[in-house]
Amino acid sequence: MFSSSFILRRQLRLLPRTISQSNASRSCFLNTAQKPQKKIGASPTKSPKESPSPAKSSSSIPSTSKNPTIEVGEDGSPHIPERPKSWLTHKVETSPTVRYWFMKITALLGYHSPKQRAGLRTFLLYERVCAVTPDRDRNFWQNECDLPPTFQSWFIVTNLHLWMLTVRLRALPEPHGKFYVQFLLDHFFLDIEDRIRAVLQPAIPPRDPYTFFTSFYVNPNIPKDGKLKRGSRAPERLVTRQMKIFKEQWMGMGMWFDYGLVTNDMELASAVWRNLLGARGSQGIAYPDSNPPKFRRGVNLVGGAVENPEKIDLEKEQSRDDGSGVHDYSPDEIDKYVRYPELMLDIVIYMRREIARLEKISDEEIMEGGLETLQFGRIRPVAKKSQ
Repeated sequence: MFSSSFILRRQLRLLPRTISQSNASRSCFLNTAQKPQKKIGASPTKSPKESPSPAKSSSSIPSTSKNPTIEVGEDGSPHIPERPKSWLTHKVETSPTVRYWFMKITALLGYHSPKQRAGLRTFLLYERVCAVTPDRDRNFWQNECDLPPTFQSWFIVTNLHLWMLTVRLRALPEPHGKFYVQFLLDHFFLDIEDRIRAVLQPAIPPRDPYTFFTSFYVNPNIPKDGKLKRGSRAPERLVTRQMKIFKEQWMGMGMWFDYGLVTNDMELASAVWRNLLGARGSQGIAYPDSNPPKFRRGVNLVGGAVENPEKIDLEKEQSRDDGSGVHDYSPDEIDKYVRYPELMLDIVIYMRREIARLEKISDEEIMEGGLETLQFGRIRPVAKKSQ
């Protein structure tokens, strides 16, 4: 039997999503009962269950799923399937009495204050605007940039778009700017912690993620036969260490992207090369006639087998190719370095273009508008067919 404290913590975890669903249902009722008023975009309390694209079809994506997995349509638009409604959400939607007292209690808890509304809004911004970008441009990142299908790759791509959105949120009037930036980072690292635990110690059955499942990276700890063995949870010490590593990466990437943004494209391109492209070739390029050929790979410490990173000989590990991280190109692949200037140019242009686009969006649309106008575009826009 579960203890009362466990049940209470579980319901409090679902409270923000329940409030969003309840507000969405109430807005839908008011819109049908009254004449619609002129608003900017969609409702500010748009439920995370709703699809960001009208092209979503019920035949291709089920309305409910025990394991919500993001899918990308033919047009490149990401679709997040609906999650099963919790018991609390169902009660709030079906019982006027429960809804009345629920709204009273949440008001007393401060969930209708500007600060808490920022927390609800930033969950949608993170899930629907930032976290969907790795799957949407998966072909570019994995096939053209040669990023391996690891959680580290997913992190750096998501962190890039989180930083671009944060640049715009900083310009919001106070205290909204501070609230939005802080809550956006909170949702990001809550999702990171959930995913780290899922990588280090897969659950049986898989626990519902903070946002959604993704096929962008592969969990190396799932047995090939698909049969998971029951075991203890991942050591908290290891989870805490990995969280510190990703926090340092987030701080370092943000600092260098900020520096490149305010200086010039050359500095921004160097930050892209170091943080997104693995700094391949930093120790020289290995040619076919080199003896012995130089080799360097980025050591990915997230994988479950590494419990004492301080005891690892990084220089020795960097010279060993285990097929799990970003590594320098071998002598028979040195022609891939020719594409690097073009890749850096495409990413820098994309960053400048999207930041300028977000700058033109008003504060009201950022805080209360529809999410479609905030979603990032493609890194390489699809060219129209010439006549």
